[in-house]
Order: sequence, then C-alpha cells, then structure tokens
Amino acid sequence: MATRSVVQDAIDTQSAIEMIRMGARMQMLEAETSLSRERLLRLYKEVRGESPPKGMLPFSTDWFMTWQQNIHASLFMGFHRFLQEHGGLRGLDTILSAYRLYIKHCEENDLERVLSITRAWTLIRFFDAHMLQLAGCTRCGGRYVAHAYDPTHDYVCGLCNVPSRAGKTRRAAPHAEATTTV
Repeated sequence: MATRSVVQDAIDTQSAIEMIRMGARMQMLEAETSLSRERLLRLYKEVRGESPPKGMLPFSTDWFMTWQQNIHASLFMGFHRFLQEHGGLRGLDTILSAYRLYIKHCEENDLERVLSITRAWTLIRFFDAHMLQLAGCTRCGGRYVAHAYDPTHDYVCGLCNVPSRAGKTRRAAPHAEATTTV
C-alpha cells in the first residue's frame, strides 16, 4: 500500500509540474492531483519562480461563446474528442495532450493563444456537467461549442458568419497597419 502512494505521489508531482509549465491555476492543480496545497505552492514557486495568481476562476459558459474564444474552444474540443475516440486517452491525459496539440497549432499558424490550460480544463468540466455541447454548423459542417439545450437546427458558426468587429484586437492592429501601408 505504501508503494502505491509513493508511485501515485511521483505521478501527481510530474503531472503538476507539467500543468504548472502550461500555466495551470492552483484550482486545477488541486482538483487533478492528490498533492497537498502546500506542496503544490512549493512546486509552483520552484517551476515558475513566482507565487501562483490569486483569486477564483471565472464560472461562466458565456466566455466560450464570443467569436474568437468560441473558435479556439471549438478547435481544442476537436482535438480533445479525437484523442478520446482514437487515442485511447482518458481524463487529464486527454486534456493535456489536446492542449499540447492546440499550442502546436497556434504556434505553427502564428495564432494568438486565446485558450489557457485552465480555461481548457474548465471547458471540459462544462461539457461533463452538460452545460455546453457541440453544435454542427449548417454551412460548413464543422462542430462548434454552444450552450447546452440551445436549438441548433439552424446553427451557423462564427467562421461562416463572421461578426463585423471580428479580429479587431490589439495584437491584430500592428499587422493590419503593416498590410495597409504596403
């Protein structure tokens, strides 16, 4: 029995280190490992060189419904579902692997990383609680994050029906200026 706890402690420590490197908040670390809060605080300070951010996690599905956040959340969910169905992964392993794919996709396509690991974890929790669902776009056929129990028979995604202010972020402003002056 003691060997199992030592092995589990080592697994939890490695998982916590990986989550901390990805930017996980303390609430996620506490929920996904059996390590004490004090141990997690020490690990966080050792890995990041600073104390973890304080405060509660936002608890609203609405964040995932705005244009850019919805596209990134839907992309992450696509990775997550694929890994569940074809990769044989479960639980935290699926979330971390899907998030690694999300990071790689953003880097390779020079995209701003909108979804943090903690937001991705929260997204999965919202799906597990049946607060969110995937809706199929009637134009492109893609699957996008939507509120659970919303009617989706005429659903059109944010890529097929781009809002007029879409993409007008501070990060996009320098790029837009450079392309208009050329």
